[in-house]
Amino acid sequence: MIEPVYDEGIKPGKEKQMPIYVYEIIREDGKDGEVFELFQNMSDEPLTLHPDTGQKVRRIPARTSIGGLWSDGAMKRSVSDDKLAKHGFTKYVKSGDGTYEKTLGDGPSMISRDGS
Repeated sequence: MIEPVYDEGIKPGKEKQMPIYVYEIIREDGKDGEVFELFQNMSDEPLTLHPDTGQKVRRIPARTSIGGLWSDGAMKRSVSDDKLAKHGFTKYVKSGDGTYEKTLGDGPSMISRDGS
């Protein structure tokens, strides 16, 4: 069984955030093999053998989800309107007709595709 990875001093349930990679067992008959997920560091080499059974495996493309400092939720919290204004940014929001309307900061009140 594959065990979770813990950094020294980090209690279970607070393990280091790592991406989940998806692997597939390579079957000799060419049919789709069993699929499993594995937490790995991004710097780790892809597995070539299943950690429990020793069967050949390949990493398959999958959507990666990385939490922590650069996650979508963290970015939304760190880029608030108050923080943008404090640092002198201008924010535009796309309206239904394809134009962008200014919601805060300096700059033109509207931007459109045709430049008006």
